[in-house]
Amino acid sequence: MASRFLARVSRTAPTLLGSSTRIAHRFLPAVASTVRQNSIDSVESRKTVHTTAAQLATPTSTPADAAKKEPAKAAAAGKSKGRIVAVIGAVVDVQFDEKLPPILNALEVTGRKPRLILEVAQHLGDSIVRTIAMDGTEGLVRGNEVVDTGNSIMIPVGPETLGRIMNVIGEPIDERGPIPAKHFASIHAEAPAFVDMSVEQEILVTGIKVVDLLAPYAKGGKIGLFGGAGVGKTVLIMELINNVAKAHGGYSVFAGVGERTREGNDLYHEMIEGGVIDLKGNNSKVSLVYGQMNEPPGARARVCLTGLTVAEYFRDQEGQDVLLFIDNIFRFTQAGSE
Repeated sequence: MASRFLARVSRTAPTLLGSSTRIAHRFLPAVASTVRQNSIDSVESRKTVHTTAAQLATPTSTPADAAKKEPAKAAAAGKSKGRIVAVIGAVVDVQFDEKLPPILNALEVTGRKPRLILEVAQHLGDSIVRTIAMDGTEGLVRGNEVVDTGNSIMIPVGPETLGRIMNVIGEPIDERGPIPAKHFASIHAEAPAFVDMSVEQEILVTGIKVVDLLAPYAKGGKIGLFGGAGVGKTVLIMELINNVAKAHGGYSVFAGVGERTREGNDLYHEMIEGGVIDLKGNNSKVSLVYGQMNEPPGARARVCLTGLTVAEYFRDQEGQDVLLFIDNIFRFTQAGSE
């Protein structure tokens, strides 16, 4: 799983930039990236050549995605129904009497508030699939009904996500109501082919003199920021987001993987004070995706893909330069181990 994600991050766009790790007592690398619009001849050639991520990640035009259908509606539409036969922490086994859902399909537990999504990870035989829960499994019992949504996890994408915080399944967690997105996209997409990538070598001017002089960031690469707690990594992130937005007119996506809740809350309010997030208008320059430390490993392992999908939409559909921060990559790999 980790290798597939890193391949997608490496090849999903010509520009992937820096990140920050915020682990006290550890000096760990974090991967972050800038996802830039493909520079292949013209927009038309990109649309025809992009037969992988650009097409697979092309969002549906309907405002309601399949993953958010009510279980009763899904059953009426002919979706498979199953029942839980085992719960082992974040791992849930589900047995189906009819057609088995494909790998990576999203299943929804009926009658669960808030919604509990299970992602199919393995077919075990005897009509049983092994799934990974995207939220806590407390209260689940054998016999609970599960409905196959017919799709992988679908999340809202587009300008409506700017200034908002969402979780791994695309639900808003900033207490500002639903995200009025017009487009939805699957978090699972193939990386673009190497022939689709730009071969230009270009420096990203950050506007921070010491960075541009001593350690310039190259578009199309990945940068790791090393540092302990309280040394200013978050301040550097905010400056990068602000400068890129003003100098290049681009957007930023911040994926908080395994962050402390306090840190995520502080970052959000600092962005509001710094003008990066505009609560009253439509001038926000960043989308936030959080899978915090209290989340189960399934959510922390998939939140990177959620943030990457948001960034890919801005690249492919909006033609924007996008700065993607992943804080931090160690906890992503740790979640995969769990």
